[in-house]
Amino acid sequence: MRKILTVVAASLAATLALSACGSSTTTDTSSAPATLDPASPTKLVVGASPVPHAKILEYVRDNLATDAGLEIEIQEFDDYVLPNEALASGELDANYFQHVPYLESQIAEKGYEFSHGTGIHIEPFALFSNQYDSVDAIPDGGTIAITNDPSNQYRGLKLLEDNGLLAGITEDTTVLTLSDEQNPKGLAFEESQPEVVVKQLDDPKVAAALINGNFILNAGLKAEDAIAVESVENNPYANVLVWRTEDDGNAAIAKLDELLHSDEVAEFIKSEWPAGDVIPG
Repeated sequence: MRKILTVVAASLAATLALSACGSSTTTDTSSAPATLDPASPTKLVVGASPVPHAKILEYVRDNLATDAGLEIEIQEFDDYVLPNEALASGELDANYFQHVPYLESQIAEKGYEFSHGTGIHIEPFALFSNQYDSVDAIPDGGTIAITNDPSNQYRGLKLLEDNGLLAGITEDTTVLTLSDEQNPKGLAFEESQPEVVVKQLDDPKVAAALINGNFILNAGLKAEDAIAVESVENNPYANVLVWRTEDDGNAAIAKLDELLHSDEVAEFIKSEWPAGDVIPG
């Protein structure tokens, strides 16, 4: 069941300070007791973005889950807001679509009591253009399409800085606060929901678009065709499995997290996305 909702932009102030009524806990499930009975499997309902998350979960469901004592039902979401709302309400047992900086910004804004595992995979952020073959070719005053989600907007601005288009970007920098010194080329920015940004790539007024990894895949694009790609070295944006903190110690969730970190899943990711659009770790 695919659910679609326009992404609501999180406030910058909420992103910068964790709410007192919410928390995120990293839980290492590698040593958690996760013994289940394959003869009587435990069902988990897991929310995921269609690509790559749902495809990875499908591999686990079809190849690893039965022997591990799990029955996995996958619900796909085309946005970044509903999966956390559905988890908080109890509609889902876990979700798998987000990295920790985004998760923490949502906790700060909405007070979710969530825990998460360690990183499973990274989808490099990338800058695409239908008009220019290189970053250097983007003209002064050119328009860049960028997400309005604060955690990923910062990620996009850093990618532009790493490629010489911006300077002096800090964690509190947004497209609305850029100074002339930070934006020496006078670039203009058009903010949209992340699922909309990829569509703006075809807009002749847009010089380039900063696109989230899963939407790169959804659109049939490849990171190797981008004019700039985020480095994966020491990258803090690995995607994680998330669950309600009250379910810490849940053997079924621990087992799913264990399977998502297995060698089999790592090999599946490498074979499914050999060009490096999705990277284990």
